[in-house]
Amino acid sequence: MQTGYRVCDVMTRKPVAVTPQTSVRECARLMRDSKVSSLVVKEGDTLRGHITDDVLIRSVLADGLDVNKTTAAEVMIVKVPTIEPKKDIYEALMVMHDYEIRQLPVVDAENGNKLVGLLTLKDVLKIQPQLFDLLVDKIVLREEEQKLTGNRYQLEGTCDNCGQFFPKLYEVDGDFLCTKCSTSRKKYVSTIGF
Repeated sequence: MQTGYRVCDVMTRKPVAVTPQTSVRECARLMRDSKVSSLVVKEGDTLRGHITDDVLIRSVLADGLDVNKTTAAEVMIVKVPTIEPKKDIYEALMVMHDYEIRQLPVVDAENGNKLVGLLTLKDVLKIQPQLFDLLVDKIVLREEEQKLTGNRYQLEGTCDNCGQFFPKLYEVDGDFLCTKCSTSRKKYVSTIGF
């Protein structure tokens, strides 16, 4: 489905950013003062990672890390899903859905993966509110499928198949997998007759 809007048409062109050496305390202050729920971590124009309010809660506060000594580099999400500026926002929304994220860094692959912006779920829904219904329908269907199949899940971790970090993983045959990998595994298993 194409919406006719490109990512570069609606993205935030100057996202709030920090360097890898920025303290976690300064990251939290910057998020509060800028009224944002995430920061991009970059060196020059290159994306190095992403810090969300969730990361601060689960990786810093819950583990009792020293907010003055802990740096962004120590807690940031390194394997960050991204999107190119010329992609349709529907594609961006599907990436957000698959990775269960609300913010998506925008990188220009033609210019050496230069960070050019940040697309948020709010940005998308401002111009295409009907996509919200589609997103909700997919989430409800996935939750219903999970109830029917009895799949268990854990809140966050690294996918045992693709190695990327996700806020929610599903247990499939003893492995914890992201949405995409768990769906692929189920299809593969059903086609070979197990």
